[in-house]
Amino acid sequence: MAEIHLTRLRKTYGKIEAIKDLSLDIRDGEFLVLLGPSGCGKTTTLRAIAGLEMLDRGRILIGGRDVTLLPPGRRGIAMVFQSYAVFPHMRVYDNIVFGLRMRHVPEADQRRRAQEAADLLQIGHLFDRYPAQLSGGQRQRVAVARAIVMRPDVLLMDEPLSNLDALLRLHMRAELKRLHRELRATTVYVTHDQVEALSLGDRIAVMREGEIVQCASPGEIYDRPASRFVGGFIGSPPMNFLTGTVAHRNGAAHVDVGGASIPLPSGAAVAGEVTIGIRPEHIAVEFTPSAEAVPASVSVLEPIGSYQLLTAQVGADVIKVSVPPEFEADPGRRIWLRFDPRRVRLMDPQTGAAVAAS
Repeated sequence: MAEIHLTRLRKTYGKIEAIKDLSLDIRDGEFLVLLGPSGCGKTTTLRAIAGLEMLDRGRILIGGRDVTLLPPGRRGIAMVFQSYAVFPHMRVYDNIVFGLRMRHVPEADQRRRAQEAADLLQIGHLFDRYPAQLSGGQRQRVAVARAIVMRPDVLLMDEPLSNLDALLRLHMRAELKRLHRELRATTVYVTHDQVEALSLGDRIAVMREGEIVQCASPGEIYDRPASRFVGGFIGSPPMNFLTGTVAHRNGAAHVDVGGASIPLPSGAAVAGEVTIGIRPEHIAVEFTPSAEAVPASVSVLEPIGSYQLLTAQVGADVIKVSVPPEFEADPGRRIWLRFDPRRVRLMDPQTGAAVAAS
C-alpha cells in the first residue's frame, strides 16, 4: 500500500508562504495531478513529498509510515524531473540502471528490470546510444524508465512534458496513461497545463497561492468548479463569466442577464446579484430574439478545425462560444445566445465561490 497523507504542510521562503496549511489524502494506486499557475506551490509540495524540501510544519505519511524527516532515499519514491536529468556521458542502458547499481542490485536483475522498463516504454533499441543522440521524447522516456526500474512505491513527476513540442506531448500523455494503468504505482504529477491534467488525472488538486482550492475528478472540476478561479483556469477556452440577478417568480428560479431571463433547475435557493459561469460549448447561437436568449453581437469568428470559436459582445462583457465549422456570421451581426440551464453555474460576485448547486 502506498497511500500518501499530507497533514497541515507549511513551507516559507523568508516572507513568502509557498505552502499554507496544506492537507491532502492520495489513494493507493491513484494518479493525482497538482495543477495551478506558476508560483502556486505545486512543485514545492511535490519536492516536500520527495524529501527535497524541509517543511516548517506538517507531517507526510507514505503507506502509513511517517517519512517527514526521512531523506529521499529512504522514502520509497522515484522522481522524474522537468529537465530530464539524464547523464550525458552514459549510454541509455547505464542511465536506466544507475540507481540499481547504487543499491548493489545483481547484474542479472539489473538487465532484466531494465529490459522490462524498456519494453514498456519502447526504448530497448536505444540502449547503446548516448543522450545527445536522442530526441527530446526519447530522453524523457529514458528518465521515466530510470524511475520505474526502481519499482518505487510512489512515482513523482514534475512537469515532465513541458519541454516537448505539442505533438510529442500528445503522444507522451497517452504513453504515461498506459504506463500508469500497467504499473498502478501511486503517482503525483505536477503541471500548469490544464489539458494535461484533465487527460491524465484520476483526481486533480487545483492550487492557488499555496493552497488547494478544489480537489476532485476531472469531470467534476470541469463541470462544477468550486470557484471562479477554477472555472477560469480550467478549459480552453475557459468558462465565461457574466453578471446577473437571481429572482424567484411563480415558484421558479430565474437568472436575469443581459435582458434575458434564463430558467434555473429547481433547488437554486440563492437570490440577488450573482456571477454566472457558462462553458463555451454549452451556449447555442440563434438569429431570432427570444425571452430566454441573451442578445449579443458578433466580434470575431476563429476557425479552429473541428469547430469555430465565436467571440461575441454582451453589453460590456466579452463571451466565447463554440460553434460548428459551417457557422457563418459577419462582425457586428446581431445574435441571441441561449444558455443550457443545466450547465449554468452561480458564484458569489465578491468571493468568487460557487454559491448554489445549479
